[in-house]
Amino acid sequence: MAISADIKSTPVHVGDLVRVHLKVLEQEKVRVQIFEGLIIGIRGRQENRSFTVRKIASGGIGVERIFPLNSPWITKVDIKKKGTIRRAKLNYIRRQSTRRVAQITQSSS
Repeated sequence: MAISADIKSTPVHVGDLVRVHLKVLEQEKVRVQIFEGLIIGIRGRQENRSFTVRKIASGGIGVERIFPLNSPWITKVDIKKKGTIRRAKLNYIRRQSTRRVAQITQSSS
């Protein structure tokens, strides 16, 4: 199981709080949209790798998005906070309350 990966030459680990910059195609315009959340898992091998980012949207609803590691739609990845978590998959985050998840991300710095 992978605990780290290089996304657009940025080394990231499971448990990091990241901002993923994505190209979004709307009719004929291309704009950049930011998806900010916690990396809860990295899976796959070689060219077939992907990572899952989870964020808490308005109303306290959890939103997860799975990104291919070498997607042409990802322009860059910014790391807001480094995580100190030593697990490969953070599936337990889904069961935590939003207050507890905020504590985990605060204590990871």
